[in-house]
Formats: sequence, structure tokens, C-alpha cells
Amino acid sequence: MDLYAFPPLAAILDAAYSGLLLLAELLQPLAGDAAAAASVILVTLLVRTALIPIGIAQAKAEQNRSRLAPQLRELQRRHRRDPERLQRETMKLYSDEGVSPFAGCLPMLAQAPVLAVVYALFAFAAIAGHPNALLAEHLAGVSLGTGLFAAVGAGTATLATFAVFGVLIAVIVVTAEITRRAFRAPDAERTDAAPLAGAAGRLVGALQFTTAVIAVFVPLAAALYLATTVVWTLVQRLILRRRYPLSPA
Repeated sequence: MDLYAFPPLAAILDAAYSGLLLLAELLQPLAGDAAAAASVILVTLLVRTALIPIGIAQAKAEQNRSRLAPQLRELQRRHRRDPERLQRETMKLYSDEGVSPFAGCLPMLAQAPVLAVVYALFAFAAIAGHPNALLAEHLAGVSLGTGLFAAVGAGTATLATFAVFGVLIAVIVVTAEITRRAFRAPDAERTDAAPLAGAAGRLVGALQFTTAVIAVFVPLAAALYLATTVVWTLVQRLILRRRYPLSPA
């Protein structure tokens, strides 16, 4: 069953298709043959701009968890032999203080529908019954609909394919590693002192590197979206960390 054929989703996809083509046409004088790729980057930046309030909420939640670190350590000391009680008391503390241990996951979850649309726009030969003109668009000689894994499997991968995907995947991996090092959770927020916060932190860290794996399987346009958004995320978090610094350990 093709979920994108469901009428409401098909209408959204068709509207996104028309909008991206129009945006590519507007960018043509500036970006030339890379206008469609530039459109994907611009859409990514617009989406991330709209999600800035969520990023601020995430930074505030990190700051609040840091502020609660002494209380989390005390809970660990008192209930270290009773993990279930520790988890209940930890959640009660978060609830009483209005802090979410999973705030770090919100930006990635909020982007999932947009990434699904970008993926579909460059994965199907036809959109709403008409040929998909976006598949004729390229970046550095590689079709925006090309997937690295699919191209290698079909024997159609070229040097340009490996080069373009290699650059994007390298950007994702390097950015993820910088993010991991820059935002490593303090001791008090790790699993032994705050199980749920630690789990959320590990999940966010894992997803950062999983993004590089995903980029291998999705169309080039979606990989471009992923690379752009991980760089944005790093820059945004660095700025917000200065605005909302963590409490001293």
C-alpha cells in the first residue's frame, strides 16, 4: 500500500512539488543548474527557522536539568538500590519542576514529516499523476533522485556520485562528532543519576550518527536536507548554550 497515494497526503505532496518547482525557478538566476538543490537547502533553513522555539525549549530544558543535578544526585544516593523508586522519584522531580527529560528529541521528531515529504518528492517517477520533473534536477552532475545504496546496487554509481555523497556524509559525521563532544551530558545527567535523561541523551547522540547511515539510503535531495539540518542544529545549540548556560557541576 502506497501511503502517499492517500488523498490528503497526495494533495500535500502535490502542493510541495509545485512549491519546490516554483522556488527552483526563482533561484535559477542565482544558482543555475543547482537551483533545485538550493531550493532544498532553503526549505531546510525555513523549516529550522520555524522550529527555533522548540530549540529554545530544548536549551531551557537542558539548563533546568543541570540546575536539578544536585537533587538528582541526592535521589541516586537515597534510592540506588531501588531502580523503580529512583525512576518514579526522578520523574516526580521533573514533573514538579516542569522539566522534560526528552526535550532533546523534539526537533528531530518535528522534522520527520518534512523529511518524509522531501524523500517522496525525489523518490517517485510521478507526482499526482504527472511526471516528476524534479528527477531531472542535478547537483554536481548527480541527479537529486539518486540514492547511493541504490546506485551502487544497480551499478550506476559514478565518481561524482561517490564524491557528492561522500562530502555530505562526511559533513554529517564530523558535525555529529563535534556535537557529541560539545554537548556531552554532565555526570549528574547520565544514566546512573537520572535514568530517563540519560536515555534521552544517548538516543539523541545515536540519532546524530544514524543520520549518516540514513543518508546512504535516501535520495540525494533528502541527504542534502539531512546535512543542512545537522549543521544548523550544531550552530543553533552553540548559540543557545551561551544564552542558557548550564549550572556549574
